[in-house]
Amino acid sequence: MRNRSRGYAAPTRLHAIPSAGGAITRLVCARLRKARIPLSPLLAKAGLNIEQIDDDGARLKASSQVKFLGLAAEALQDEFLGLHLSRDFDLRRTGLFYYVLASSNNMSDALHRAERYGRIVNEGIVLKCSTSREVVIALDYIGVERRSDKHQIEFWLACLVRLCRQLANRRFVPRRVRLVHHRSETPAELRSLLGCKVEFGARTDEIVFPASVRLAPLAGADNHLNKILVRYCEEALAHRAVGSSSLRSRVEKAIATLLPHGKARAPLVARSLGMSPRTLMRHLASEGLTFTRILEQQKIDLAEHYLRESGLSISQIGWLLGYQETSAFTHAFKRWTGTTPTQSRS
Repeated sequence: MRNRSRGYAAPTRLHAIPSAGGAITRLVCARLRKARIPLSPLLAKAGLNIEQIDDDGARLKASSQVKFLGLAAEALQDEFLGLHLSRDFDLRRTGLFYYVLASSNNMSDALHRAERYGRIVNEGIVLKCSTSREVVIALDYIGVERRSDKHQIEFWLACLVRLCRQLANRRFVPRRVRLVHHRSETPAELRSLLGCKVEFGARTDEIVFPASVRLAPLAGADNHLNKILVRYCEEALAHRAVGSSSLRSRVEKAIATLLPHGKARAPLVARSLGMSPRTLMRHLASEGLTFTRILEQQKIDLAEHYLRESGLSISQIGWLLGYQETSAFTHAFKRWTGTTPTQSRS
């Protein structure tokens, strides 16, 4: 059963709020303590508290974990916090999830079990594994705004690559890696870990390995143990339903894909969601929302996020938000915030 520790706000309906095991949050808390940075103010801003952190069995809201990682990265002045955390993370800390993978016959079996049981570790991220041709591990956010995160996704990217290598005791090198968020270039230490460049600003988050990886045997394969662990995983999974993203999150995800092409318009967004524009507007209205307001708020949030990326010029940011002219972006940003993009960045 989901642990309802002190300070944890129970969902208004069962399984409505995606949760996470909290291993990453506890790892970064240890780092903050070592740096003598007060925890309580940062935790409070993310909707968390010390009691939850000190209770290893307490699950945390996935969105709170993402927000806390961003706050911690700023406090620690560590632009690559997720990547750095992944180096210190003992993969066995994922518990049942790790051992059911480690006792599988080969990488294909392990990855398909990762897809099925990944929600035990983090309900906010869904793994989708395909081994029909190339081995593709895709990550999709559920109930958590993808644009708000880069540290958690980079943490899991690095950990998944480490996991594949550790399970098979072989240094697999991805053919390609794609991430949705933007960076001006692949960090040197990330490229050293992966053995390849990363495509930032992509349409999806994914790691692609050669087809030969799927049949690689695992060093710790144990059929008997695996059967036992699968049964335990199924029991754990039974207590958690698959969360579905809110309509707002789905709209925001569709907008993010269309923005750089200047096509983030209601009819195209509605089509991508499999509904008519009228149906989309009606559903949004029932939740007290409008498409125009969601679009503008997303542009504001993305603009502020991109302006913190020193490798992106003002003109590039304008393009990413769908503006053909830098002056149009500058005018819109000043209307939103009262300052120009250049003033805000400085």
